Amino acid sequence: MELDKIWERDEVDSPCVKICVIHPPSGLCIGCFRTTDEIAGWSDMTPGDRKILVAELPDREKLIVNRRKKRGLS
Repeated sequence: MELDKIWERDEVDSPCVKICVIHPPSGLCIGCFRTTDEIAGWSDMTPGDRKILVAELPDREKLIVNRRKKRGLS
């Protein structure tokens, strides 16, 4: 057994970037693009659920960025 493997974990890191501001029209945090329910429930989510959620975040980011561009706030 390799000693390096002892410390490996199958954990999904939190997408939090410590910019915690909720975008009112979308209900998403503008830092990590999660809802308040998803943020609050992160610690109870399974690794599989976390992976699914993290995979959705780039599309959510585009949603907010596109809204800001339409309003001239990019």
